[in-house]
Amino acid sequence: MAVKARRSWREKLADAKGLPKVVEIAGKMSRRWGTGTVAIPAPAEVDAIMARVPKGRLLTINEIRAKVARRHGATIGCPITCGIFAWIAAHAAEEARAAGAKRITPYWRTLKAGGEVNPKYPGGVEAQKQLLEAEGHAVVQRGRRCFVTDYEKRLV
Repeated sequence: MAVKARRSWREKLADAKGLPKVVEIAGKMSRRWGTGTVAIPAPAEVDAIMARVPKGRLLTINEIRAKVARRHGATIGCPITCGIFAWIAAHAAEEARAAGAKRITPYWRTLKAGGEVNPKYPGGVEAQKQLLEAEGHAVVQRGRRCFVTDYEKRLV
């Protein structure tokens, strides 16, 4: 029995899987998100949004969702796929760095809602904290979570 080779993060990022697409908000999703349409982006689309964040500026997953919704004329951007694809973009960036790439998507500039540092990104909170602080951001710990102070003032 042949073992299927595991796909790299960059391969996952490049796999559009028939996306992007816009669908009606229905079923269980409508209880939480209301009515209208949801834009489901391609992974590379989320990566492209993240890649455009300049040094010293920040972005949250909610801003990515809003940009995706506007781009596709939808009511909302999909909260699940935007988060998953940001995670894939982060790992693909580190994979590219390990392969010798000099310029990678600055995933550490993309925060969770409320300015929280994403613990699921490569290197965890500590690695991102170092990268963010090197760019002039102050990171504080509240309980077990870390947040960028005054992140709203630095949103793109």
